[in-house]
Amino acid sequence: MEFELTHEQRELAAAFRQFCDQEIAPRAEDVDETATFSWENYRKLAEFGYLGMGYASAYGGGGADTLTTSVLGEELSRVCASTALSVAASTGLCGKFIERFGNEEQKRAYLPRLARGEIVGAFCLTEPHSGSDAAGMKTTAVRRGDRWVINGSKMFVTNGTIADVFVVLARTDPEKAHGGISAFIVEKNPQARPGRPLRKLGVRGSPTCEVVFEDCAVAGSAVIGEEGNGFHYAMQNLDLGRIGIAVFSLGIAQACLDESVKYATERQAFGHNIYEFQGVQFKIADMQAYIEAARLLAWKVAWRFSRGEKVTRDAAIAKLFASEAAAQAASWAVQIHGGYGYIKDFKVERLYRDAKLGEIGEGTSEIQRMVIAKEILRSRG
Repeated sequence: MEFELTHEQRELAAAFRQFCDQEIAPRAEDVDETATFSWENYRKLAEFGYLGMGYASAYGGGGADTLTTSVLGEELSRVCASTALSVAASTGLCGKFIERFGNEEQKRAYLPRLARGEIVGAFCLTEPHSGSDAAGMKTTAVRRGDRWVINGSKMFVTNGTIADVFVVLARTDPEKAHGGISAFIVEKNPQARPGRPLRKLGVRGSPTCEVVFEDCAVAGSAVIGEEGNGFHYAMQNLDLGRIGIAVFSLGIAQACLDESVKYATERQAFGHNIYEFQGVQFKIADMQAYIEAARLLAWKVAWRFSRGEKVTRDAAIAKLFASEAAAQAASWAVQIHGGYGYIKDFKVERLYRDAKLGEIGEGTSEIQRMVIAKEILRSRG
């Protein structure tokens, strides 16, 4: 297994790191404080080519593999987790779903526009009463002539208030469980009604809401892939989503370490920089160890995903470890900052709130452990 980045990947990562520090980081505090999606960030990321980096060149993308986009995703998450989350939902959960499972007409209709930043995408799976139990969804799609009519609601939809196109999972056969769910492309319309943005603990600049579908009619051509295979597609796409959350968490953890080292080498107590105290050193050392381990796990699964391998177990492991490492790193970073870590004037307060999402989004830590155990048992079956 080869995880060493190529010269081109290292150069691209360095250029993108500089871009993020100069163009994205300055707005991060305001994005969080105002709980507002940054269209300026979105535009600049499109200009850089980041939004379409992972799409095939035939659809206006950069043709980069998942390892490359993961390395860049860490840099974006490091400076502004809110922007990183919204971009991942648009280009990844929505766009990559269409690229992986859609037909040629669907790909050409949406991927170039997503890559250019002309539209924003969203993914609608979770419902108010079926979070981790995605197969228990109640949203229905009923065939009427040559159209489908969707009714139901989806919860915790990232980009729900700003999306132009939704990938929606709905039950098309009430007699079947997993095999009775199909995926649809739904463009923004009056029958797909977003609710007000939810007031969140962290990643406040990435809008999240409930989306209600009321007699929402779509053409028969809106079905993605084969009818009844939607749940299967969604579970495959969750592997990619979990890689994304691992990378998201990794970027936050790295920011926690960077801020902690900076503060500890400047802050004095008892006549010494606090970096000289063993209690602080141990926390910083542990942060570095966790980050290195999380990065190797994330790179490994991204590399395997790019090769077309089955990565369900490894994606769950990377997501579980990286998200819990980020939460711990954020807690240590606040502790190192002391009272200053608890106020909004210091970045670690925001990082502490942002980090928690990693342990919940794309399946909670408990769900990841269930997935890992299930895959272990299956391999021995």
